[in-house]
Amino acid sequence: MILQGGNIFVIFLRVFIHLVIFRYIDSSITVKKHFSVIRYSMNTILALRSRFSRLSVGVLLGSFLLLPGCGKKQDEQKQMTPALPVMKVEPSSASVTTAYSVRLEGLADAEIRPQVDGMLQAILVKEGDIVKKGQPLFRIDDSMYREEYNTALAAQRAAEAQAAVAKVNVEKLKPLVENKVVAPVQLTTAKAQEAAARAQAAQAAAVARSAAINLGYTVIKAPVAGYIGRIPYRQGNLLTKNQAAALTTLSDVGRMYAVFSISEAGFANFKKLYPGATLQQKIEAVPPVKLTLSDGTVYNHGGKLESISGDFDATTGSIGLRASFPNPEGFLRSGNSGTVSLFSKYDKVIVVPQAATVELQDKVMVTLLTAGDKVMKQVITVAGRSEENYIVSDGLKPGDVIVTAGIEKLQDGMVIKPMPAAPPIQTPNAR
Repeated sequence: MILQGGNIFVIFLRVFIHLVIFRYIDSSITVKKHFSVIRYSMNTILALRSRFSRLSVGVLLGSFLLLPGCGKKQDEQKQMTPALPVMKVEPSSASVTTAYSVRLEGLADAEIRPQVDGMLQAILVKEGDIVKKGQPLFRIDDSMYREEYNTALAAQRAAEAQAAVAKVNVEKLKPLVENKVVAPVQLTTAKAQEAAARAQAAQAAAVARSAAINLGYTVIKAPVAGYIGRIPYRQGNLLTKNQAAALTTLSDVGRMYAVFSISEAGFANFKKLYPGATLQQKIEAVPPVKLTLSDGTVYNHGGKLESISGDFDATTGSIGLRASFPNPEGFLRSGNSGTVSLFSKYDKVIVVPQAATVELQDKVMVTLLTAGDKVMKQVITVAGRSEENYIVSDGLKPGDVIVTAGIEKLQDGMVIKPMPAAPPIQTPNAR
């Protein structure tokens, strides 16, 4: 009986060793062979069931069944602890770029309108032409105004002749009065007539000058140098000085203005970012601004922030700003759109990769590594952003460790296996 019990023990030991080898060492053993050995051992045990109690056999069977299960459970627990990369956050400097949509305006955008009525006789320029100050642009039929000028000029000359006659009469009466040939009252009357004649001559001269001005208005000239805009009128159209539409728009684009607006919160942040005791000093401290055109190309001349509006728009709650850009090649035109980028620099701030964050209900969160390698979500405040990184102004402190990848399915309190820290983050310009 003791020998038979020893045989049973040897069989049990063989099965146990086989299971250990199959489970932890030699994974190449097929499942079919594994269960063949178990079946052989089990049949041997059942053949001896008459010599041992059912309890002994049950203990052996339970041992065989539980051994693989325990190993599998321990392995699953190991597999459920993910190994994820982490990084320690430290203060650094970062350049931040804030972009705003802009509308471009010329240094002068002059609407060209007729100042006299008449038929449009000639259009002397084409749309898009660059013109000089004083260059003729349009000509209105001047026949009526030329005749008015000639009439006024003739009336002026007649009045001047009457004034000359009156002066002669005065000069003629002076010696006669001195010699007491005529009464002094006649000289006084002559002088009054001379003054009236001079006044009439001056009035006639003013009428002539007015007629000359109207005649000059029949040739419409450029008030400033610049580019000709759209011309909606054609030769033969009747023009009036009170018409609603302009003949064209003339834009002085030697220097361009980029007009944009920022919110009240953005204005408050603007005042914090740049040094200076006054708003004008802060404006002067802003680095050169960059203009990006609507097609994505960057304009090859830098600009300068020049002014900020004096009040907020009651409707939009925003305040206007204006930057200027040189335009020597004439590439920019009034009405162009684009974006301007204002540069600012943050010192001693925390920078985290955007890939290490999640957004939920307008909140940006990172996954913080705490004691015992447990994780927890942490809300952060983003002061600026770049293509890859966030500038964090609140929510993290130097020395904190965050998980940088695989954070989507992590829950608060989960345990992870931290991987070595990622390389230091590069901080390109943010926006």
